[in-house]
Amino acid sequence: MKLYVSSASPYVRKVSIVVREAGLAARIEEVVASVSPVAPNEQVSRDNPLGKLPVLIADDGSAIYDSPVICEYLDSLHSGRKLFPAAGPARWTALKLQALADGLLDAALLARYETALRPERLRWPEWIAGQKLKIADALDALERDVDLLGGDLTIGNLSVACALGYLDFRFADDAWRTGRPKLDAWLAEVSKRESLQATIPKG
Repeated sequence: MKLYVSSASPYVRKVSIVVREAGLAARIEEVVASVSPVAPNEQVSRDNPLGKLPVLIADDGSAIYDSPVICEYLDSLHSGRKLFPAAGPARWTALKLQALADGLLDAALLARYETALRPERLRWPEWIAGQKLKIADALDALERDVDLLGGDLTIGNLSVACALGYLDFRFADDAWRTGRPKLDAWLAEVSKRESLQATIPKG
C-alpha cells in the first residue's frame, strides 16, 4: 500500500498513528506530498479529487480517503485490538470524539489559512475569531468530559490527541491549556505512547 503524507498534517498524523498501533508499517510506503488550497498537487488530485491529504492507495490500486475512512479501513486489516469499537456505547463515544476532534481541526486549519495564506489586506478578523471560538468551545467540552478520553486507545481519543498536538504546533501562543488542567494532564500521559512520539508534527 502507498500513503501520501505530510509531516505537518494532523489528519495524516492520525492515520500514521493507526498504522503504527495496528502493526502495519511494513506494509505501507509513505510518499511525502505537499498540498495547499491555493496550490493543488496534481499527483494527489488524481487519486483524491478533493486534492487533500491523506490518501491511501490500497493493494488493489483503489484510492481511499479521507482520514476517518482510511483509519477504519486500516483497522480492518489487523487481528489485534480494534481502535474502532464494534458496537454499542463504546463505538458511539469513539466516533463522537473523533467528530469533535476533526471539527476542532477544521476550525484550526481555517484560522491558519486565513493568516498564513490570505493576503494581509484581505484578512477577516471576525472570521478568525469565529473559528477560534469553535476551538475554545470544543476544548471546554473535552475538559468537562475528560473521563470519556480514558481507557484503551480508540479512534476517538487518538483523534483528540492529534487535535491538541496541532494546537501546540500551530497555535502555541493561544495557550489552550489555561483553565483546562485535566485535558492537559491527559494529553501528557497519552503522548508517552511510541506511536504519538514518532508522529509529532514538523514543518
